[in-house]
Amino acid sequence: MNYYLKVLQNYATFTGRAGRREYWYFFLFNVIIAIVLAFVGGLIKTTILSTIYSFAVLVPGIAVGVRRMHDVGKSGWYLLIPIYNLILAIGEGEKESNEYGAVPAD
Repeated sequence: MNYYLKVLQNYATFTGRAGRREYWYFFLFNVIIAIVLAFVGGLIKTTILSTIYSFAVLVPGIAVGVRRMHDVGKSGWYLLIPIYNLILAIGEGEKESNEYGAVPAD
C-alpha cells in the first residue's frame, strides 16, 4: 500500500525511475480498487464512482509507467508500444545509475 501512496504523491512526476515493486504494487492496488468500485457501482446501478476513480489515477498511472521505462533504460515513449512495454515492465531495471537517475530504493 505504501507504493500505491508513493505513486499518488508523485502525481505528475515523469522524471526519475520507478522500480518493479513500485510499479506492480500500484498496478495491483489500482486493479483491486477498480474492481471494488465497479462492484459497488453495480450494486447502486451507476458507473460514476469507477469513472471518477479512473480519471483520478490516469496521470499517476502514466507517470509511474514512464518512470518504469526509465528504470530499464528506455524513454517513456516506449510505453506506447503494446507488447514490448509489458516485457520491459516485467524485466529487471538497470543496476546502476543511468541517464534518468539513481537506482530507486525499494
